[in-house]
Amino acid sequence: MYVPPGWPPEVRPPGSPDWEVSAVSWLLDAVPPDYRAYGVLRRHPLALARMARQQVAASIQAAREGYRGAAVDLKEHLPPHAIEAVLDAYRQEGPRLVRLAESVALVERALRGEHFLPRLRPRS
Repeated sequence: MYVPPGWPPEVRPPGSPDWEVSAVSWLLDAVPPDYRAYGVLRRHPLALARMARQQVAASIQAAREGYRGAAVDLKEHLPPHAIEAVLDAYRQEGPRLVRLAESVALVERALRGEHFLPRLRPRS
């Protein structure tokens, strides 16, 4: 069964046995641990996917804001090498969060019933 680029390897392909169970497990890893306390999110994976999409989007925004202000906010409290390490952490975390957001969006689309088809590459 085809899954598009960016599909999380931890999630079975849509339509395969227990694919939604694997999606729920993976999505729960993408949100704060407290979300595990809400049975409704396990019973309704689409609701969990929606919440995960919003949570990851908020994390991306927070990382961008954190990156923009870190050097100024920390210059009086940390040595320059530590500030650079903090900025490097943001530089690594930002792209990871963007990839996560793309994967969450794919899983959400599949939970909504969308079927993915491979795209044909144009001839060179």
